[in-house]
Amino acid sequence: MKRRSFLQATGITSLAMALSPHISMAHWQQEEKEYSILELMGKSTIDLHGKNINLVKEAHDAFIEMKRAAYSAGIDLKIVSSYRSFDRQQAIFEGKYIKYTDEGMEPLAAINKIIEYSTIPGTSRHHWGTDIDVLDGYQKVSGDVLVPSKYGEGQPYANFKKWMDENSVKFGFHLVYTDNSKRRGFKYEPWHYSYAPISIPMLEAFRSKNIVQLFRNETFLGSEHFTAGFLKTYIADNMLDINPKLL
Repeated sequence: MKRRSFLQATGITSLAMALSPHISMAHWQQEEKEYSILELMGKSTIDLHGKNINLVKEAHDAFIEMKRAAYSAGIDLKIVSSYRSFDRQQAIFEGKYIKYTDEGMEPLAAINKIIEYSTIPGTSRHHWGTDIDVLDGYQKVSGDVLVPSKYGEGQPYANFKKWMDENSVKFGFHLVYTDNSKRRGFKYEPWHYSYAPISIPMLEAFRSKNIVQLFRNETFLGSEHFTAGFLKTYIADNMLDINPKLL
């Protein structure tokens, strides 16, 4: 039995049974779908839904249901970032690469600094239309809002985090980069959630590709420093050392 089929028949089935009625079994028992490498890398056009939401339809609909539920708790779920194309992720990556190297950092040191929070273009979960950076829009917070300390006890987004911890899974959304001290890769992001019914099979499809070989043909700033060893470590730590509920 293929791994994805096994997940659908076992773990995914049990998880679906624990979800809110808004997330039906049908969401977890989708037909096998083939995802092209262009789609997985954010290089193709996908059907996105919702003003200022920009998610694939199932994720959009689940988010709307979650947003309605959060209102009753006095929380306004506001998306800061959702879908990003390859080109948009490349602009983010290259902007940081230029900044850090202009400040005197060696290329590999700059890349390692970038991937504390930002992905290499083509590997972002935001390419899939399933992932969101989200916060409580009712809170008026100055400066950078995507800072882990602002989600801690007594901080502006503490109630948001508590509500999401208790409720997001009911709607199919899971925190991606947890605060598990043993986790490697990207740092803790209490704002980044993924719609599991779609992102799980998309990650499964992506990890079946020869990702190291794919990046031999990429030519954005910094990519010339991606050795096979670096990419293998990046895949293991940054792409796969995530919330196990999303594997």
